[in-house]
Amino acid sequence: MLTLPNLLTLSRILAVPILVFLLWRPTPIDYAITFVLYCMVGITDYFDGYLARAQGRISRLGQFLDPIADKIMVAAVILMLSASRKMSGEPVIHGLHIIPAMVILLREIIVSGLREFLAPLNVSMPVSRLAKWKTTFQLVSLGALILGGAFPNDLWVHQVGLATLWTAAVLTLVTGYDYLRIGIRHMD
Repeated sequence: MLTLPNLLTLSRILAVPILVFLLWRPTPIDYAITFVLYCMVGITDYFDGYLARAQGRISRLGQFLDPIADKIMVAAVILMLSASRKMSGEPVIHGLHIIPAMVILLREIIVSGLREFLAPLNVSMPVSRLAKWKTTFQLVSLGALILGGAFPNDLWVHQVGLATLWTAAVLTLVTGYDYLRIGIRHMD
């Protein structure tokens, strides 16, 4: 069912290869273009859910694709920011800052596995308000880190990105633990 909300979700998935390509090239203009695209993609994350609820068009396809689109985008951007080099020669995410990036990636894999495990048991794991805040901090963090590449002389933008990355990782641990508790109750 290709409704407008589902098309918005699909557009996020289709934008990922473009984001990856742009992050591969470490020039400030590429980071600036990536930031604009990243913001547009992030906005669709809000509007697909809003429109689906407002129009009463929540679909199984949308419920399936939405979390996948988020995870693909976040994972791809984290990977590229950890691998691609800024003009200075160092990765955007490096050193100890790899820790929160890994926490975020690992949590996404674990929660996806839990959801898959619990689905046949008809156990749902609804997204909590704190998990929505976690996603917000992730998106802001990655956006600031991308924007920092567009303005390499303004280190404060990069520092904001790193600080919110750590905040997102803490929220990731808390929400991951909450989901894990739900899952453990159904394991024998």
